[in-house]
Amino acid sequence: MRILILCTGNSCRSQMAEGFLKSLDTCTEVFSAGTKPSGEVHPLAIKAMGEVGIDITQNKPKSVDEFLGQDFDYVITVCGGANESCPAFIGNVKQRWHIGFDDPAEATGTEEEKMVMFRRVRDEIREAFKSFHKSQIKGEHGCSCCG
Repeated sequence: MRILILCTGNSCRSQMAEGFLKSLDTCTEVFSAGTKPSGEVHPLAIKAMGEVGIDITQNKPKSVDEFLGQDFDYVITVCGGANESCPAFIGNVKQRWHIGFDDPAEATGTEEEKMVMFRRVRDEIREAFKSFHKSQIKGEHGCSCCG
């Protein structure tokens, strides 16, 4: 099972979704990428994920171009921009999904005010991807290593 999660910058939402799916399932290959990747994973995304015990400090934003031509069971877009300009994959993509979230990188104010939005989006991503995993991976494929 191979999953690619797409966003525009690959600095927040797709990185968090990748972190959650990897924490739920060690059998599935999970990748994330962006149509216009940022220079780094957003520091507040790293902080928000660390608060729930998931370390994404070693993650790096990647271009979707790195994955063109590869086969995926699921390609999931997590923001409107990537959904509208989702690249044509040359490889076999069995299912395309869109699960949209607000962009926490657009939050304004103090760091703590921004963290409120990062935490909200993180929690929304966690619930949506837990549900996705339960219904599409664990339920459909009966993966025994997923717990």
